[in-house]
Amino acid sequence: MKTQITHMLLIVPMLGSVAMAQDTARSTRPPEVPAEYVITPYGYFHPSCVRHVSEGETVLADGRIQHTDGSVDATTPICYFPSYSALGAPVTLGGAYGRGSTPVTNGWVEDISVTTGTAYGKITASWKTPPAPTTNDGQTLFFFPGFEDIDDVISIVQPVLQWGPSGAGGGAYWAAASWNCCISGIADYSTLIAVNAGDTMLGSISSTCAAGSTSCATWNILSEDKTTSAKTSLSKTPSDGQVWNWAFGGVMEVYNVVQCADYPANSGVTYNVKLYDDNLTLISSPAWTKSPASTHITPNCSFTLNSTATRETVGYTP
Repeated sequence: MKTQITHMLLIVPMLGSVAMAQDTARSTRPPEVPAEYVITPYGYFHPSCVRHVSEGETVLADGRIQHTDGSVDATTPICYFPSYSALGAPVTLGGAYGRGSTPVTNGWVEDISVTTGTAYGKITASWKTPPAPTTNDGQTLFFFPGFEDIDDVISIVQPVLQWGPSGAGGGAYWAAASWNCCISGIADYSTLIAVNAGDTMLGSISSTCAAGSTSCATWNILSEDKTTSAKTSLSKTPSDGQVWNWAFGGVMEVYNVVQCADYPANSGVTYNVKLYDDNLTLISSPAWTKSPASTHITPNCSFTLNSTATRETVGYTP
């Protein structure tokens, strides 16, 4: 029987002034996480374990990079530092990175997902970039679709829209990158591109194998601003033996949120999703399941989830 990962909760008191943004970001970080660690869509990583993969470069199955000139790294990268979940729990190499539908300050707040007994071969999602948050408390916001292996949750691939800083860069503006975590504990990301509020985003994850493959070795992850035609991707990125049988049509993950005005100044993000089976056939009516935010989150920002066969909405009230 497939088992969902246990949801966890971290309650942090509300803090007030925007002028305290830097101190607020530090104070809302779990005390177990060292100060030099950076935020990723998988929790906190040592900077040496977060790696930029340039356009045209390929990460090989053993984690080495093949560069655009054909040369290959001499050694396989290894992360020698523990990572930490969004709640501050240490994560061992090869262990789950701590996904959970939880806290308002640090973690995976809400999502809409579906599983299969075989595998998925592709997912595409388009959505409008929301307006910027009204306040800046040093928060980081992530919005994305993604794939995981529900039978062995050690990795995730995802095209990510972010507001605020992360290990890929960024700041008080919208940006996007494609991510793959975590071969040898390394979180790979593509070149971060700036995105404007109101732009239409396209995120896709697609198998490089022929139709019918349930365990493809490499995948293409694309994050594209359709409005400006800017795009950033991880091409032929390895699955590290994972079978993508858990699809996420829409996710909201946040860090360092201390008041509802830290969310975008609208009511939510709607993903227009197309999901394909391992034969690369469009699934007309996926059985999407809602994983709502905990009612005990503080501050409670009236989180909502709405789902149809093709439109998945993560909602909030700023």
